[in-house]
Amino acid sequence: MLTGGPLDVLTGDYLAELTMLILGRDRLKNPGLGYAKTFPRQLEECLGLAHERGVRIVTNAGGLNPAGLADAVRALAAKLGIPASVAHVEGDDLMPYEDGALTANAYLGGAGITACLRAGADIVVTGRVTDAALVSGPAAWWFDWAPDDWDRLAGAVVAGHVLECGTQATGGNYSFFTRHDVRAPGFPLAEVCEDGSSVVTKHPGTGGVVSVGTVTAQLLYETQGVRYLGPDVTARLDTVRLLSVGADRIGISGVRGEAPPGTLKVGVTRIGGWRNEVVFVLTGLDIEAKEELVRAQLADALRDVAEVGWTLARTDHADAATQETSSALLRLVVRDPSPDPVGRSLTAAAIELALASYPGFHVTAAPGPAQPYGVFTSAEVPAASVPHTAVLPNGTRLPVPPALAAPPPAAPSPVPPAPPGPPGLTGPTRRGPLGALVGARSGDKGGDANVGVWVESDAAWAWLHATLTVDAFQALLPETAGLPVARHVLPHLRALNFTVPGLLGDGVASGHRFDPQAKALGEWLRARHTDIPVALLPAPEATP
Repeated sequence: MLTGGPLDVLTGDYLAELTMLILGRDRLKNPGLGYAKTFPRQLEECLGLAHERGVRIVTNAGGLNPAGLADAVRALAAKLGIPASVAHVEGDDLMPYEDGALTANAYLGGAGITACLRAGADIVVTGRVTDAALVSGPAAWWFDWAPDDWDRLAGAVVAGHVLECGTQATGGNYSFFTRHDVRAPGFPLAEVCEDGSSVVTKHPGTGGVVSVGTVTAQLLYETQGVRYLGPDVTARLDTVRLLSVGADRIGISGVRGEAPPGTLKVGVTRIGGWRNEVVFVLTGLDIEAKEELVRAQLADALRDVAEVGWTLARTDHADAATQETSSALLRLVVRDPSPDPVGRSLTAAAIELALASYPGFHVTAAPGPAQPYGVFTSAEVPAASVPHTAVLPNGTRLPVPPALAAPPPAAPSPVPPAPPGPPGLTGPTRRGPLGALVGARSGDKGGDANVGVWVESDAAWAWLHATLTVDAFQALLPETAGLPVARHVLPHLRALNFTVPGLLGDGVASGHRFDPQAKALGEWLRARHTDIPVALLPAPEATP
């Protein structure tokens, strides 16, 4: 990013829900840790270049110990002989929080970053801020926005949300990846304007693609309702408009902002217990009978285990040409408050079946000892109760007041009217995968999943809006049945966003599901078959 083209601010987003748990365990071993140890190693390679080019660096790599990382950066700059002014933002750490909590961090906004940059910092280190704050904070500094410039701040938050997952905005994890060369996508950048609008692009000569589709996909990633709540501003995602303004250049405009809520989200991690896993390989004939046998043989060993989960993945094929493609995978996952019931005694019981169970018995890996697993939950606290503080380069501690909160909306946003159905919408249909027409991006928020879907034409949008109801969504994804799925309409993006509370159990660190972060939930939806109007499907390619 530093060598590829002009840049004013370089951001680095290091934190995720699972990361906070890992950093919490690091801090238990050494109170001087708790930050992303990779950041100083990366900075050593490029600090001199950033200084030469006048590029500011803003990162949340401080994790649970931003002051410690700021000191490490100062020591590194001194060792390299590079004059670097370093500031940090703190106050997000709410420990001690409650019994059993390993970490508890409020999601701060960008105002502390803004204050540090206004004080002349070359490098700003934060703890847990919202991912988008790494962009909105510098934008507010650059343009000297007021704390209640809601529309401008909302525009910068949307730009930050597009950038926060790096190459997911330039073709990575993109449903229509076969249209582009995405073998080595470049990182995205945002050209932010004074009015809060922006252009998302990438440095010339880098791989991947920036398109309306790639930006739409990232806008739908890990969001929930049409109001994208944040500590500085509430961004209205149903007002976002995208327009191609050149090759690999997508303009973002029209974003409306509202005052933020009077509370801050708090992410809490704790050790949830102990888990273990064994994957049995079932090959060839009688797959169901083999599953039944091994489950019966382990029933006594599992009798006192708090939580037992069996999953059979039918990866086998009839008359397969290879042994691997003739095999199914039977996954046993166990959890318990104590390591003993899910430790060596259990895995030994599984391995001792090797000569006394189904024909062809083997497992994918030797079972190991029980491992601790984490649980992520979220809560809310009054914003005024969190000591958001900018520690300036000269050591001055500057309290950052919370943004002026808005009262709760009296009523939910009106649902946009259904778009008119175009001619031919009720014509002949063809049964096939939803993904022949629809793109998707999915992800996690603790134990909840979200799936955003979009289409590329007004005609397809009219069909999608009318067809993919909550009932239809749950019919296509039976694992979501019985959960309080909600549908959110984003008409300017031709998109729907579905939130699925509780699908992921206790979150990624608990290993509750085969896909614990719901990364592929959208691709499963795209692979499900439904009846699609023939008029909307792309014409089949001519046979040469």
